[in-house]
Amino acid sequence: MADGHAPVSAKFKEMLEGTKEDWDIIADHAKGFNKGLAKRVLDHLRLLDGDYGGFPIDRLTHSLQTATRAHRDGRDEEYVVCALLHDIGDTLGSYNHPDVAAAILKPFVSEQNHWMVANHGVFQGYYFFEHLGLDKNMRDNFKDHPHYEYTAQFCHLYDQAAFDPDYESEPLEFFEPMVERLFGAPKNSMYLKAMQD
Repeated sequence: MADGHAPVSAKFKEMLEGTKEDWDIIADHAKGFNKGLAKRVLDHLRLLDGDYGGFPIDRLTHSLQTATRAHRDGRDEEYVVCALLHDIGDTLGSYNHPDVAAAILKPFVSEQNHWMVANHGVFQGYYFFEHLGLDKNMRDNFKDHPHYEYTAQFCHLYDQAAFDPDYESEPLEFFEPMVERLFGAPKNSMYLKAMQD
């Protein structure tokens, strides 16, 4: 530290030795760290800038376009943030990007929006899987699920339509306050009680 003092930290060498005082220290540190979550998420989303992967627009532009279309269509803020972040897993989860995005969003969104993000990949496949030798109707494995139509609509109206180089999206700065609000109010986490002020 700049003042020459080490930060207060737990004393255990293995969790079996941990005390309530140790865990109070850890929980206090986590509260401070968690306040920066929205910024870290946005920083990670920015990694998609310039990453075209063969698409007509880069992945950040696709994300902005998807969110802008949802916003202009009157979707609520939680939905718009899901639209913005639905492909955030592209950099770390090349083989399962929807799972990565869904894991990031899960503590903050409704079960319906979480399911939509987690499954959008197979639903998006309706528009291109046959060109890769896959079954474009793979999404029909979920046809009896209550969120089937909701997710199909997300892909049809916003995700598959968001590859237009001429579309004028809102900039990322437009969505930043929405991301801050969403990530500032977790709803579903086993740690929620311990992390509240």
